[in-house]
Amino acid sequence: MFRSMTAYSKAENIDNGLKISVEIKSVNGRNLDLNIKSPKSISHKELKIREIIKQNVSRGNLNIYINVEKDNSVAPFFINKDIAKNIYNNLSDLKKELKIKETVTLTELMDFQQFFTYKEEENEDERIWKLTEQTLRKALFDFIDMREKEGYNLLTDIKERNKIILEIVKKIEVIGVERIPNERERLRQKVAQIFDNDDIDEQRLQLEMILMADKLDISEECVRLYSHLKLLNELFDTDKPVGQKIGFLLQEINRETNTIGSKINDATVAHLVVDMKDEIERIREQMLNVE
Repeated sequence: MFRSMTAYSKAENIDNGLKISVEIKSVNGRNLDLNIKSPKSISHKELKIREIIKQNVSRGNLNIYINVEKDNSVAPFFINKDIAKNIYNNLSDLKKELKIKETVTLTELMDFQQFFTYKEEENEDERIWKLTEQTLRKALFDFIDMREKEGYNLLTDIKERNKIILEIVKKIEVIGVERIPNERERLRQKVAQIFDNDDIDEQRLQLEMILMADKLDISEECVRLYSHLKLLNELFDTDKPVGQKIGFLLQEINRETNTIGSKINDATVAHLVVDMKDEIERIREQMLNVE
């Protein structure tokens, strides 16, 4: 599963005069580091907020901003009709006594609304938290979606670089096999120059060549590189976070590459090793941004 660690999302919800906004920003991080800024009305829910995020995110430095706004003018309220009717009747009786002909209007009745209206009985903090949780999950959904889209672009680039490394290993392997007989002949010529004739101790020469071949042999390094590159491809398709695992694997690939460079004293191989290390470093840089 490839997800970029850099992402941004924002979600809002409005319900009965209550507006909740959740903003999530993240950058690279070795572990999961959460910085949550929220109002006092939901500060006691921070552990729950952390739990929800940890269920969906494993790495990165995340800043979560939660804002709560209330518009009391549209806050839900209820009318006690019995009390309202009683006030209306009393006002009507009063008008009759005062010989006022006009009937009681709704506008007049609303002057006494504090006696027959009341706010929603549900706990206000709980109502805020319910809407906050919904908004948080919505923001997380968009946040993860953005991470996955960015991760797909990273994966495409890394796969191409992995193919390049594989082709370089194949070239180095061929050169390594061809180099042993060439080195044998080079050694023979150097020894012949030392002596006045071509009377060379073939047995000693063969022994030296065996020792040299052992030093020049890079077959084991190539085999390990093929194994590492295969595992790298397998990690691309896993459904779990792979950033740290691939980071460790790249260290092993780089180590084998250095060993090959130190074993073969050849300009062509040296250039190939430089190209290979360049691709490894580019992958490493990309992996710093993978969850």
